[in-house]
Amino acid sequence: MKFLVDAQLPVRLARFLKTSGYDTIHTRDLPRENATPDNEINTVSISIQQNRILITKDVDFVNSFLTVQEPYKLLLITTGNINNSELESLFIANFQSVVELFKQHSYIEINRDTIIVHQ
Repeated sequence: MKFLVDAQLPVRLARFLKTSGYDTIHTRDLPRENATPDNEINTVSISIQQNRILITKDVDFVNSFLTVQEPYKLLLITTGNINNSELESLFIANFQSVVELFKQHSYIEINRDTIIVHQ
C-alpha cells in the first residue's frame, strides 16, 4: 500500500508512515513541492499512475474523486485544526483499521472520533 501526503499535512505524518513500513511521499518530495497542482497529484505519474492513496484535508479532492474517480483512493482528514502530536496519535490509534478498510474501499474519512467509509 502506497501513500501520498498532501501539502496541508505535516511531513512528520509522511515520516511516521514510512517508519511504519509504507511507501510514502509528501508533496514536498515532488519536483514542484507543495506548489504541485491538484491535477498533477491526481493523475500525472503520482496518485493514479503509482496507485497512491492520497491523504488530505482538501475537500477539492473529494469533488474530483466523486466525479472522475481521481485520485486513486482518498483518505480525507476532517479533524479541523489539530497539532502534529495529536494527528500522529490519531494515526497510531486508527491506522491499521484504515489500512484494512482500504483493501475493500476507496474513500475513507477520519476525524477525531470515528472512521467513516464512503460508498
